[in-house]
Amino acid sequence: MANTQGPEGNYDPAGSTQMFRAFVDEGPQGRRQQPAAPAGPRIGLIVGVVLAVAVVAAVAWLAFK
Repeated sequence: MANTQGPEGNYDPAGSTQMFRAFVDEGPQGRRQQPAAPAGPRIGLIVGVVLAVAVVAAVAWLAFK
């Protein structure tokens, strides 16, 4: 663990300020593009939400009938 000083001289035991500055200074040229997520999980999520809404609507319809 590095014992570093923050910009105002505050004690930063984890060195998080230094790590944050290194991350910011790296900029977009240092980051790699993430590959596009496959459509499978996204379609499954949409189907799951639609089914959940249908079940809630059916239960509400039966409850108020």
